[in-house]
Amino acid sequence: MKTTFTARHFDCSPDLKEFSLGAVEKLEQFFDKIVVCDIVLRPGQDDENPSIAELNVKVPKTLINASEEAPTYEQAISEAVDNAVRQLRKYKTKHFEHY
Repeated sequence: MKTTFTARHFDCSPDLKEFSLGAVEKLEQFFDKIVVCDIVLRPGQDDENPSIAELNVKVPKTLINASEEAPTYEQAISEAVDNAVRQLRKYKTKHFEHY
């Protein structure tokens, strides 16, 4: 799986980048045919949840998008990964289960 990381409109710490890349590695446990995973972090407008994490996961024949807002980037990434895991399981069930 190829992974790209983008921090828009802010300077990202190396620890946050490492956390993000480690979190998306978890996706390969659920589906091993992931082509590309794009991580995009950006500040939001909401005062309660100012951090937005967006995952774009390219799998054969489709693109899975998970976007979450949270008080910190770490929480937003964790929630987005959980969301993507749920979508990957549904995709895998629909396309790869044989009766």
